[in-house]
Amino acid sequence: MVILVSEETRLLVQGITGKEGSRHAYLMKKYGTKVVAGVTPGRGGQEVNGIPVYNSVQDAISNHPEINTTIIFVPARFASDAVYEAIVNGIKTIVVITEHIPVHDTIKFINFAQCKGSIIIGPNTPGVISPEIAKVGIMPGRYFKRGRIGLVSRSGTLTYEVSYSLAKHGYGVSTAVGIGGDPVTGLNFIEVLDMFEKDPETSAIVVIGEIGGTNEEELALEIRRGRYSKPIVAFIAGKTAPPGKRMGHAGAIITGTRGTYESKVKALKNAGVRIAEKIDDISSILDECL
Repeated sequence: MVILVSEETRLLVQGITGKEGSRHAYLMKKYGTKVVAGVTPGRGGQEVNGIPVYNSVQDAISNHPEINTTIIFVPARFASDAVYEAIVNGIKTIVVITEHIPVHDTIKFINFAQCKGSIIIGPNTPGVISPEIAKVGIMPGRYFKRGRIGLVSRSGTLTYEVSYSLAKHGYGVSTAVGIGGDPVTGLNFIEVLDMFEKDPETSAIVVIGEIGGTNEEELALEIRRGRYSKPIVAFIAGKTAPPGKRMGHAGAIITGTRGTYESKVKALKNAGVRIAEKIDDISSILDECL
């Protein structure tokens, strides 16, 4: 069944005529994703790599009512407007690649999306990929092999590294989800694991966390409550980072005793989660769990 992106995904690319939008529209289409339209105000009537461009989301959906997913490459100062435009036009899965969106703007459009029944992945996310089926994001597809491990991560680069390591050791991925590196994101670990728990094509789950925030501690609490039945393995980045050090993301900064490597590992271990010290240890732990 996979989660979030599948054979049924029909994709809109907002900001398709920009450098990143056009490049990744081409790569997603080449991977096999059904990219049906793009939007850039004032560029309606053009084509990008054979993909028709419209002036607005409403115009795109009028011509392609099958659109059910959008990916946003719009610059930060316009990104919130792009998200709202997608929501009000009924798009249910919205992947926000853009980084540096003000946190208060993100909070507002996430709340609005929840009220309207839309799912936000990101901001500052590498996207989502169901290997060999579809990808909605910027991740290099060659690192992802089809399989039965659900992968969810706060870090784009670590998502690629972990998937590559899994493939080297004979494991593949059902779906990989980058929830985003900002302090506030749409989907969180708990919500993604809820999806993996219900997915018959996912046999085990790998969680890639990092210092900063409390996502991992909150997940640990739900695991302790017995919310999930599938094996869960975690890797936490930032073990050697000094206090106050940011790990490249706005959301990866430690404050006080919460959000530290030690606090996350302790919480997850207390919940019964196996912790990988190194990326290549993940496969060895999966060997024991499956």
